[in-house]
Amino acid sequence: MATLKIQELPDEERPREKLLKQGAAALSESELIAILLRTGTVGANAIDVARELLLRYQSLTSLSRRGARELATVKGIGLAKALQLAAAFELGKRLAQESPSREKFDTPDRVYDLLGPEMRMLSKESLRAVLLDTRFRLLRVEEISLGSMSECLAHPREVFRPALVHSAFAVILAHNHPSGDPSPSAADIQMSRQMAEAAKILQIRLLDHVIIGAPAEGRLPYCSLKQMGVL
Repeated sequence: MATLKIQELPDEERPREKLLKQGAAALSESELIAILLRTGTVGANAIDVARELLLRYQSLTSLSRRGARELATVKGIGLAKALQLAAAFELGKRLAQESPSREKFDTPDRVYDLLGPEMRMLSKESLRAVLLDTRFRLLRVEEISLGSMSECLAHPREVFRPALVHSAFAVILAHNHPSGDPSPSAADIQMSRQMAEAAKILQIRLLDHVIIGAPAEGRLPYCSLKQMGVL
């Protein structure tokens, strides 16, 4: 039996009409993607194509890591739709980075709320410096380095240069584990202690080093080296 076109579905099953009446939260991931795709292909409507995308890449996180050129090779996508998807994911990342700059910003959960949605989607380790003023309010976030799948190397001069340039009073370091497990490695602990010593010399407060992972049952999606007693 041929798949019905979206315009042939009942109103309550059409993604656009459903979003208009019930809000975006009522839509499934495949329905949200279908709105971006707009049309399907022969024998498959936009919802079917979206489901195939999610099935192929297993999760939104994995899908968001794919470049437009790779997505364009998927049947039913093409370059125009691939660019729309890439743009939508990039907007999501930028939205996740926005944060009210006047609020106090000194806890690992605030760091995760700011950086987690973007950084847990990265396929490589990224080290970021969250720069704060004297009242621990957010000044800016600077990427220090982008490493391999298993390491993210940085020298104290690279880590604290943005803090000196932007006259930051305090810094919180954050990096992601692409595996999703935020547990610190021996190298993470060693690096944290090294940065703490360098911060003392520079008279910059290193408030924490937060490792960002993915949500999982029975654990937090992040790890605070300060809460562990390393800093």
